Amino acid sequence: WTNGCFDILPVGHITYLQKAARHGDVLVVGLNSDASVQANKGPDRPVVPEAERALVLSALECVDYLTIFSDKTTVGILEVLKPSVYAKGGDYTLETIVQEERRIVEGHGGRIAIIPGVEGRSTSALIQRITGGG
Repeated sequence: WTNGCFDILPVGHITYLQKAARHGDVLVVGLNSDASVQANKGPDRPVVPEAERALVLSALECVDYLTIFSDKTTVGILEVLKPSVYAKGGDYTLETIVQEERRIVEGHGGRIAIIPGVEGRSTSALIQRITGGG
């Protein structure tokens, strides 16, 4: 299991998803809905609507299943799925992820995999380059 906004899919997200998929037999991706992206990232995001983001993600060979969610956290999904691995990007640590999510995963014997990112290859970095902000 992994989750995110996956808005404007840069190479950093692709390599992240490929690495996340290697941690298990099946990769389920939780995609933040448009409303939850706006709540987390601000009114100018997402750039790409959820239906299009879902189509792009589901076309990736490394993604087996995809679900769109609107909650602030993935607690409810994790309680149902009980993933053996919860992959998080390298911008997180075991201490900075949502601790309730961590307790649920580790509570049923799962583990958290922190996957290093590709420096400068995030959606935010790409948007900054496109708009001349970086």
